[in-house]
Parts: sequence; structure tokens; C-alpha cells
Amino acid sequence: MKPKVMVSPGVRDDNPGLLEEKLSDIAEVVYGTFRDPKNIPSDIKDSEAMILALEPINDEVLDNFPKLKIIARYGVGYDTVDVNACTKRGIYVTHTPGILSHAVAELTIGLMLCLSRALIEADRYVRTEWAGPKGSRLKMGIDLYGKTLGIIGLGRIGYEVAVRARSFGMKIIYYDVERKYEAEKTLGAQYVDLETLLRESDFVSIHVPLTPQTRRLIGEKELRMMKPTAYLINTSRGAVVDEEALCRALKEGWIAGAGLDVFVKEPLPLDSPLIGMRNVVLSPHIGTYTVETRRSMALMCIENVRAALMGMVPPNLVPEQRGMVFKRGAFS
Repeated sequence: MKPKVMVSPGVRDDNPGLLEEKLSDIAEVVYGTFRDPKNIPSDIKDSEAMILALEPINDEVLDNFPKLKIIARYGVGYDTVDVNACTKRGIYVTHTPGILSHAVAELTIGLMLCLSRALIEADRYVRTEWAGPKGSRLKMGIDLYGKTLGIIGLGRIGYEVAVRARSFGMKIIYYDVERKYEAEKTLGAQYVDLETLLRESDFVSIHVPLTPQTRRLIGEKELRMMKPTAYLINTSRGAVVDEEALCRALKEGWIAGAGLDVFVKEPLPLDSPLIGMRNVVLSPHIGTYTVETRRSMALMCIENVRAALMGMVPPNLVPEQRGMVFKRGAFS
């Protein structure tokens, strides 16, 4: 019998027929999902590989999958996966770095433009007020040209955001746990500490993974450092920002507005204060949601799974596992 590969239904919906086309010669592809470790469907428990969207993986979940060899995350972030628990069991964890940077960077710039030119409000105005007898005056926008963009995390995605922002004539400053000297040379980006970035930026864009160190990296203290005319953009992970503090900042005018693609709880609850705020642009975690990027992500997951099922080391291991070779529950 062929080994079984469990795939999140969302991956199939993004890429109809692709998984079967690329994997059926060596594996049986089944679609399934789970959120509760006590409620895992029996027909996926013998899976030897998984291609997952955001399903949580921990020791309790892994107890249900004794044959598992690889978890291929459909995305670059893997904060929902307990990598240590997988490593102890000799299970590879892979992700999809590099191929999604352009899509997320484009969305980031899109959110900046929506905020700077009040495009959501402008759309509403045309539909409801512009031709009316007593139409109110539309809020005037601001230029991106000449403004300062502060990038928190100048990795692959942050770098691509900087490339695009530079074409708008923006000044680039950044904060990262390590200096990016090459980016400073090629982009004219200036390295500053986090406090300086927050105080000087007209737009602050976050591009860091969710880790214990970055959880609530931006809280009340940091938001109060920002200019009252500044905007916050978050396309990384919702929990990097203290959402309650952000709601207060937006309501009380500590900052001018925010563009958010990610949230602490997803889907964003309809009773969230963010829903009713007009100085916020919201999108439903669509940073990578383009035809080209989602296909590339799926193909990278397939490449990782094929390698593991054929007894080879997958090419896109998460950083914590790089250099490791697993052999049926042990690694060397």
C-alpha cells in the first residue's frame, strides 16, 4: 500500500488537482483537518505525511499519528507547530520560505496606499455620497513620497517591502535583531533601535515571526511612542501586536490608523472593536493569497513530502532542524 498523505482542505481548494497530479505516483492523498486532538478523524491517523495550513501540532496531537514522518507547513510561519515535540519523535518540519515574499510585500504596500489615500472611504463616498445634494467633503490623503517607513524585521519579506517603498521615494529605516549591511548598501536603509524607529516613522510595518520574544512586541508603551499622524501595518502575525492596546490607540488617536491582515483570533470576531473603526483597513489574512504564490507554496510542500517519503532529507527544513537526519523516530 502507498503511504498516506493528509492534506488540509484549504490547500486543495487553492490548487485543485495539483496534489493528486504530483503525489499519486508514490502516495495516497486524503483530505482532512482537525482542531481538537480528542477529535481527530480515524481515517487520517495512519498518515505518514501532512501538508497543513494552520492546524495545531503538539505532543497530544502527535500521539494520534504513530507513522508520521513529515509535517509540511503550507506557509513560511510555523508557530502552530511544536517543533521540539516533532524533533523528539523524528518528524521533519518544513515550511515555504522565499517564494511568498513578493505577494506579502505587495499587500503591505497596498495597505499603505489604502491608508494614505483613504481608498476604502473614497470607495464608500462614491457609492453613497458623491452625487448627493449635500455630500460631505472627503478627507484629503497624504503622499508616500518623502515619508519615513520603519520596517521591523528586515528579512526576506521586509526587504521586498523596502524595495517597493524605495520606488515611492520613501526613506527606509529598520530594526532587526541583526544588522543587514548588504541591505543598507543596496537600499540606503538605516539601522536604528526600536524606540527610534517608532518615534520617527510615518509608517511602521511589521515583518517578524511569532516567537516568545516577539509576542506583544508592540504594546501600549510602543504605540504611545509613535507619531499621532503615523500608521501601523501588520502582515506578520496578529499576536505580535497587543490588540487591545491597538484598539485604544486607534480610538483615542495615539496613532492615525492601521492596516491589518492578521489578528490574534482568526477569523476576526464580528464584535471586535476593529470592525467599526474607519481609520483601519482590514484584510482576512490574504498576504500569500494569489494564484501564483499559493501554487508555488503547494509545489514546495510537495517537494518536501516526496523527499521525506523517499527516505531523503527534505530541502526546506525549519531552522531548528537544519542539519538533522531522522531515522524512524530517532535522529542523528
